[in-house]
Amino acid sequence: MKLDTLVFDIETQNFFTDPDVGWDNYAALKISVVAVYSYIEDRYYCYEEHEMDKLATMFRDARRIVGFSINRYDVPVLNNYFQRLKGAPKLWEMERVDLLEEIEMATGSRISLDALPGANLGLSKTHHSSEAGALYREGKMEELKEYCRERCEAHKGALRSLSQTKFSFGAEQKDPAAIEKVEFANLQISPRSSNARSRIKIMINYIHASLLF
Repeated sequence: MKLDTLVFDIETQNFFTDPDVGWDNYAALKISVVAVYSYIEDRYYCYEEHEMDKLATMFRDARRIVGFSINRYDVPVLNNYFQRLKGAPKLWEMERVDLLEEIEMATGSRISLDALPGANLGLSKTHHSSEAGALYREGKMEELKEYCRERCEAHKGALRSLSQTKFSFGAEQKDPAAIEKVEFANLQISPRSSNARSRIKIMINYIHASLLF
């Protein structure tokens, strides 16, 4: 049986800055929507909080999970839910590709996921990340699902772009779902001035963004 590669994004009903949560209190965070892309099925899925059993089944058949800042947010949050489900996978034991960590290792800087769509990946956005909580509170679940799916699509686009500058695929195949090692190549940093806080443009093949130091 061929195991899947899943690209996913989580939106939560609340956040660390909420009075009843507090920083790093992952146990207090509640999922609103999870968007997932399956490479095997070439299809996007969206799950609400009450559907975590279905999501766990999907993750159980995966070899690798991919996302943006998943080691710092998505995995800890989702793992709290999976721990309550019998037979759910142990996310910390799965192979993970955290796109934010790869960018940090390659550039020494962080980049917001909101900078990836649009000019960077040719994707449009219906909402900003700060609006996700409001969409849930207002009961606009379909809009929230669409926004979460867009973020998942941005993850997938980043992975696809990165895959064209990687090695360790084996033979000539450049399938993002078959990546064995994630590395950045063709990295060009062009400072516009010597000022320590000058804007620089970082080119990572098809992914590029302006970062402020």
